[in-house]
Amino acid sequence: MPDVDRARAWLLTVDGAPQSYVDLDDPAHLEFEYARRLGHALDVLGAPGRALDVVHLGAGALTLPRYVAVTRPGSRQHVVDADGELLRLVAEHLPWPEGAGIVLHAADARDWLERAPDGSADVVVGDVFGGSRVPAHLTSVGYVREVARVLREGGAYLANLPDAAPFAFLRSQLATLGTRFEELVLIAEPGVLRGRRFGNAVLAASHRPLDVAALSRLTAADAFPARVAYGAALKEFVRDARPVRDEDAVPSPEPPDGAFGIG
Repeated sequence: MPDVDRARAWLLTVDGAPQSYVDLDDPAHLEFEYARRLGHALDVLGAPGRALDVVHLGAGALTLPRYVAVTRPGSRQHVVDADGELLRLVAEHLPWPEGAGIVLHAADARDWLERAPDGSADVVVGDVFGGSRVPAHLTSVGYVREVARVLREGGAYLANLPDAAPFAFLRSQLATLGTRFEELVLIAEPGVLRGRRFGNAVLAASHRPLDVAALSRLTAADAFPARVAYGAALKEFVRDARPVRDEDAVPSPEPPDGAFGIG
């Protein structure tokens, strides 16, 4: 059952796990590390401030849609989440400014994506969790094929994915994205990549080169700096991992107790 802290800064939790943090007075503030990294990836897509058509798979408290609305005014955003109760709670208690261009859809992420028009989005953001795990049907080649179909030429897919060493899930997801996208980038905290702890990684995928230099500068300047891996280093990380077929898809790994503390 979702809970919210009644203040100007809101923390949304689901079954006791923190899901989203929203500052109603400063929607450009991104509290969680993974959210800041998704924000940085959005910041380097196209010209600064240019409006984008964005599909958000997974709603939370609409932290990232609010961020896009203030950093890229005029953007059109579709937010998809299977939890209609969560969407109603957020709309009631955490309203966004009129004219923000945010439209909510109570639907399964992949079902909605399969009905979306070809070439209708500049960005698709995948941040869907069933409890604390990414659902299996959002990890396969079939899912990535639908993402690629919905994106315009030059568009980008961003995903928030959890894993730990030896990174079987994360490596398989990079291999799966590689079936449709030529350019791949991985953003993660060095301690996670060194196998010291379970944590989130942000993946970016596109047909066109991403501004890795700018992304590296932004992530390095965070309070908890992240490492950006791409090119030969990323190929070495993926090694012999194989793309995930629909019939073989599994959810992301179960996190250990306390893995998703606030930060």
